Amino acid sequence: METEENKDVQAPEQDVAQPEAESAPPPTPQADGAAVATVPTPYKGFAGKLDKFFGISKAGSKFRTEIVGGLVTFMAMVYILFVNSDMLGELAGVSQGAIYIATALSAIVGTVLMSLLARMPLAQASGMGLNAFFTYTICFTFGLSYANALLLVLIDGIIFIILTVTGLRKHLFNAIPKAVRVAIPAGIGLFIAFIGFQKSGLVVNDDVTLVNLISFNFLGSATYGSVMPVLVTVIGVIVVAVLAKRGVKGAVLWAILGAAGLYWVFMGIGYGYGDTTCIEIIDGFSLLNPIDAFKDWGTQSVGQVFVKGFDFSGYLATHNGGQLALVIITSALAFCMVDMFDTMGTLYGACASGNLLDKDGNIPNINKSMLCDAIATSTGAIAGTSTVTTFVESSAGIGAGAKTGFASLITSLCFVVAMFLSPLVSIIPGQATAVALIYVGVLMMGCVKEIDWKDPAQSVPAFLTIALMPFTYNISYGIAFGIIAYLLIKLCTGKVKEIHPVTVVIGVLFALMFFLTH
Repeated sequence: METEENKDVQAPEQDVAQPEAESAPPPTPQADGAAVATVPTPYKGFAGKLDKFFGISKAGSKFRTEIVGGLVTFMAMVYILFVNSDMLGELAGVSQGAIYIATALSAIVGTVLMSLLARMPLAQASGMGLNAFFTYTICFTFGLSYANALLLVLIDGIIFIILTVTGLRKHLFNAIPKAVRVAIPAGIGLFIAFIGFQKSGLVVNDDVTLVNLISFNFLGSATYGSVMPVLVTVIGVIVVAVLAKRGVKGAVLWAILGAAGLYWVFMGIGYGYGDTTCIEIIDGFSLLNPIDAFKDWGTQSVGQVFVKGFDFSGYLATHNGGQLALVIITSALAFCMVDMFDTMGTLYGACASGNLLDKDGNIPNINKSMLCDAIATSTGAIAGTSTVTTFVESSAGIGAGAKTGFASLITSLCFVVAMFLSPLVSIIPGQATAVALIYVGVLMMGCVKEIDWKDPAQSVPAFLTIALMPFTYNISYGIAFGIIAYLLIKLCTGKVKEIHPVTVVIGVLFALMFFLTH
């Protein structure tokens, strides 16, 4: 995380590596017979221009290493195409194919920006957690339309651009209590994992306790068609854990594909034995046409933020203008906060893992990286997808040796190819994408170790932030309760001077949201 105003600095220089395209000439002898080592010959021609632009040799890397790093990053994060299209595809008026194309295009734009502007080995796409907030909170809970939600994402992107360009980002960041700031990723992790459990069918509705475990009792209500798909998710989570433990690159992707294959094997067996559920699933299956995905994107997603985004008639049919204003303000604020914390945490974590931090421990080119993220979010809203953010999976590519923006360029080219593979969306069932949701939830829980659980002034706001996100099915509610609890505890313990004025404003806005809109 930032501790002071970051400056755009280049990645620390390392020992210059021998370029792979040219070999160094032999040492030049001097008059006394001693040999003097010469500087390695740089790349020539177009390769030389690329090397100079991205600073590949300067960073101690090679083209081959950067290419491998870019491919590894793509393999580690390509699952977002399936998960995001599956999640946002639940919304009325938009198809999975349209979301698939929007997700791919926003990933291309964001990653190219990161490559050419920030020149960092980082990739971007629709963020996990933010897509859940978009779908299940903004649309399903608050009742806004798909286009309305895109407008909030666009506002988030514009605010993020302003905060980055003006330097106000630091002040907003510091205004959020550390206990809440640290707890947000964990709360989101539990929330999206809970969504994964529901998508898989493992967790079901219960009239008494609200949630329950699906029945595995074949002597009771359980059937082959109800149990086997759930086992696919359980097996998939175990597989991704094993693959990740063994250091397999793209573990999440391989687990999703393996779970999908196992799902259709189970369905085929059930079909042969006459299971009703399996027969309905297989007989109702149809393969998406990649061209149709582009058609749907053109008619259902791109530009809808301007065409229908300002039409709140559906919401205003049951609410008043004041309620709408508060929902827009607090939702945009939640989008912006989650996006900012997620991006900054990811940037620091990814750069730290690859020894890319500068000598003072700061993130190289952080302002440009944050600007790339903000522009990509705005572009994503126009394309038709949820908030775009820097992916922590970029660490996989950095771990494979990537050090420059050339690796990101390779990742973006992979997404270009992936745009034409939308038929895979219809093959990947919800039980397979649930594997990614659950495992990403696991990864996001690591931040809880930074919370001081012995201090009630820190632990209570943090706990409320974490617990209320999945329990209320709403990310913004968790943030709101965490901030309000922090303010009240500080007020009642005489620590008023420790409260940031901006924190008070944010807390009041959230309180008004509860009392006037919920």
